[in-house]
Amino acid sequence: MKKLHAIVMALLLVLAMATTVLAEGAAPREARAPIAVGDLKVGVILIHDENSGYDLAHIDGIKSAMATLGLKDEQVIFKYNIPEDETCFDTAVDLAEQGCQIIISDSFGHQSHMMAAAAEYPDVFFVASTGDTAALENLPNVANMFPFTFQSRFVSGVVAGMKLKELMDAGKATDPYIGYVGAYPYAEVVSGYTAFFLGIRSIVPEAHMDVQYTNSWYDPIAEAEAANALMSKGCVIIGQHADSTGAPSAVQAAKDGGKEVYSVGYNIDMLSVAPTAALTSAQNNWGALYTPFLSKMISGEAMPTDFALGYADDAVMISKLGESCAAGSAEKVEEVIAALKDGSLQVFDTATFTVGGAPVTTYAWQDTDGDWVGDSGEAIVDGAFLESTFRSAPYFGLRIDGIKELN
Repeated sequence: MKKLHAIVMALLLVLAMATTVLAEGAAPREARAPIAVGDLKVGVILIHDENSGYDLAHIDGIKSAMATLGLKDEQVIFKYNIPEDETCFDTAVDLAEQGCQIIISDSFGHQSHMMAAAAEYPDVFFVASTGDTAALENLPNVANMFPFTFQSRFVSGVVAGMKLKELMDAGKATDPYIGYVGAYPYAEVVSGYTAFFLGIRSIVPEAHMDVQYTNSWYDPIAEAEAANALMSKGCVIIGQHADSTGAPSAVQAAKDGGKEVYSVGYNIDMLSVAPTAALTSAQNNWGALYTPFLSKMISGEAMPTDFALGYADDAVMISKLGESCAAGSAEKVEEVIAALKDGSLQVFDTATFTVGGAPVTTYAWQDTDGDWVGDSGEAIVDGAFLESTFRSAPYFGLRIDGIKELN
């Protein structure tokens, strides 16, 4: 037991050095009372279950943190299929009453209910993963968390761009036309599809892309229909920000039917459903975020308001490259990831895109009045839009040239 304790304490010391987003205007947090590893109790609220790739990534992330920190199964309570309504509040209250000292939710729509519960349970810490209001709440026991997904989106776009160039060079595609299945026109989705597109354009500058929304995070049928609609318009690669395998499955079916089409997924490796159509998937390693965050509860370190990590901390990645990837893709991916890690590559370098034909030099990242329009804080610094730097959740809302939203 002494050896285990020493290992855990050494790990906590290392994790304390993890990068933390310092939200502009957020009040400094005070240290909290430490909690012994064996006494920590964690509640996890999930919008779906393990059948959703997005939720599975969170589940795997929590289990990774449990294994690293030495938490037992009985110390973590998972609540599955919790909708974004009062059910979330009731679930958070139930978890607090069961003795959870920290409660985590995984969907944007859970946020307001988590904040309401936090106001009633000041001794419990509430984390709204993918949320964006923690820094604006007058509560010391709330936080937002999000990985630098835009980085893995960009890398997956590079993979798609390599394939697109190969198809163009071989005469198998004459129009560099990309499709993207998006859930909602939220900044999280816009940031992701823009990063994906810029990754493609770093290889094929003349590429253009259409985005089809499903207005649902998880709807296999709607996602498949959106992919089919985009392919019918001539799209040769379909990306996605949606939580099911609907789009990759539809692309594989089209490919099996003779179309020259390929897929880039999200959350999970899609090779099981699209063995020859899937190129790769952008993925989040939630364990890289949950582990240091939970370690702060154990050590008593002050909890952050916003917490975000990227490639430099192995918090994002892409899945195994599929057999249909273009030659040289692996080497190019290594090059791009290295540049992201050392900072020599900025995903949203403003020299690489325009809006309405003009360069972008200023953008307010913070929405202080709740109207979904940024009105405070400058996101563009030294010629780059600094995504997830001033708060953890994405705030890139620009509609750049070359991308068309269809609905």
